[in-house]
Amino acid sequence: QVQLVESGGGLVQAGGSLRLSCAASGRIFSINAMGWYRQTPGNQRDLVALMTSTGRVNYADSVKGRFTISRDNANNTVYLRMNSLKPEDTAVYYCYAAVSTSYYTYLSDYWGKGTLVTVSS
Repeated sequence: QVQLVESGGGLVQAGGSLRLSCAASGRIFSINAMGWYRQTPGNQRDLVALMTSTGRVNYADSVKGRFTISRDNANNTVYLRMNSLKPEDTAVYYCYAAVSTSYYTYLSDYWGKGTLVTVSS
């Protein structure tokens, strides 16, 4: 019903920058929170940054001051600008959205397939 497609991952040297994008499509009535999580092998998926439809933002402590999340609500798109990247930022980054598919339905969680970010030292 709802698809999230990420783009923008890749290989970058430490200190470099990348911008991730995620576009939501399909049967969308409204999107509440939209943002990014990341996961490394053998570990749980952790919050990176999340933005509500009203613009309230939550960042992981490890990325505060380096990463910036933004949204284009008209186009159901969320971005993550990542600056001053560190090797420990290496992970698969997953787009997340809390979506309602109609006036009568509650919010459901949707995930993208993930995009790999590799930061070399």
